[in-house]
Amino acid sequence: MAFSHHLFFCLNQRSNGEDCCDRHNAFALFEYAKNRVKELGLAGPGKIRVNKAGCLDRCADGPVMVVYPEGIWYTLVDQEDVEEIIQSHLIKGAPVARLQLA
Repeated sequence: MAFSHHLFFCLNQRSNGEDCCDRHNAFALFEYAKNRVKELGLAGPGKIRVNKAGCLDRCADGPVMVVYPEGIWYTLVDQEDVEEIIQSHLIKGAPVARLQLA
């Protein structure tokens, strides 16, 4: 496997006024995750990859991020949520139940 974990952040934008992840600070949370993973030395081949994604079709739950290979979907509110996922799920292997989407 090229990466131990692959994070996909929905960064979808809707111009018709409907709700979307972009309206809930998704890009800033994506940037925080990407920079934090690099800062912690967790980025690169065999490690963690943070990617942008188009619509993940969970607009009302946004912002949304999916972590593979587990396929765990998260809803995020702020940088503290992202940091909790990095520390608990990505580093310690314990997914964050309170942020998971069903």
